[in-house]
Amino acid sequence: MNLRIRTPRLNASKLLMIAFVVVIALGVFSAPVSAQEDSPALTPLEQILSDLYNRISPSVVSIEIDEQGGSSGVFIPLSSGSGFVIDNQGHIVTNFHVIDGADRIAVNFFDGTITRAIVVGTDPASDLAVIRVDVPPERLQPITFANSDNLIIGQQTIALGSPFGERWTMTLGIVSALDRTIEGFTSFSIGGVIQTDTPINPGNSGGPLLNLAGEVIGVNSQIISENRINVGVGFAVPSNLTARVAQELIENGRVNYSYIGVNGDEVNIDYIERYGLPNDTRGVVVTRIVGNAPAQQGGLQAISNSSVDIITAVDGRPVMNLSMLIGYLSSSTAPGQTVTMTVLRDGQTINLPIILTERP
Repeated sequence: MNLRIRTPRLNASKLLMIAFVVVIALGVFSAPVSAQEDSPALTPLEQILSDLYNRISPSVVSIEIDEQGGSSGVFIPLSSGSGFVIDNQGHIVTNFHVIDGADRIAVNFFDGTITRAIVVGTDPASDLAVIRVDVPPERLQPITFANSDNLIIGQQTIALGSPFGERWTMTLGIVSALDRTIEGFTSFSIGGVIQTDTPINPGNSGGPLLNLAGEVIGVNSQIISENRINVGVGFAVPSNLTARVAQELIENGRVNYSYIGVNGDEVNIDYIERYGLPNDTRGVVVTRIVGNAPAQQGGLQAISNSSVDIITAVDGRPVMNLSMLIGYLSSSTAPGQTVTMTVLRDGQTINLPIILTERP
């Protein structure tokens, strides 16, 4: 059944009055609208974030991983993550754990381009990998690495990625702490790691952690959570280590880390009381030395009942904890290089030259 619409009858005077009102209304509403009235004014930070999102998003990709299952050969979705373009040759950095076990990789770009990728190299020790896509150079927008040694706690950070598959999501936070240690996918830890409260969740893995200049300061890799949902404690592999690993993977397909051959512990109150150390002593207590390793050949000594070696600096760079030592050796040294270890032993400071070898 159709609805019937009743229209009231209008006489001439009423029609003239309506026409006059319409003319006035058209004059008012056709007036030019300023840009300020068209959109709300942005704060300086909001403008920076908006500009950064539009500029950097084309450099960030969403990655989908398939594995070939069973005798049927059917491809089954395995995982997803994020990554970012680092050059005009199509190289993309992501996490090792994002592409581990992949039989097929799809890369999605901000402009809608979807293409396959091949694996250039993986480094389980740093949880990093490089893949490559066949895309014309002019359509690639590489992202720049910052110097992660210059980071400060409290510095604002941005994550761009695909949390829970929601592509090109931006989140904001700060550098919460520096020189953290996280587990890699080998028996060696990853040192010098960035801690952030920037919300990162499953799917952000492999995506960039950025400064407000839009430079990569780290690769989002892990979170501490009991339910796989961000609770404000996330970790990113620092950009200096990432840049080194990416370059070696592209050039050699693998990464050669230097090796010193020590186990260490941070100075705590027990060590201070046991060995009569000053209360402000900072460094790495040498708890064990691997037989015939560079540390032993260079003169480092493992802890004993009467003596303790505390590494306080490497090449003049202060070492406050084990993470700083691991981070420096991983990102700034190579096998065959000689480093100078500054050691506190029996109240005396000594310098020991140590020739590094390749990590076993």
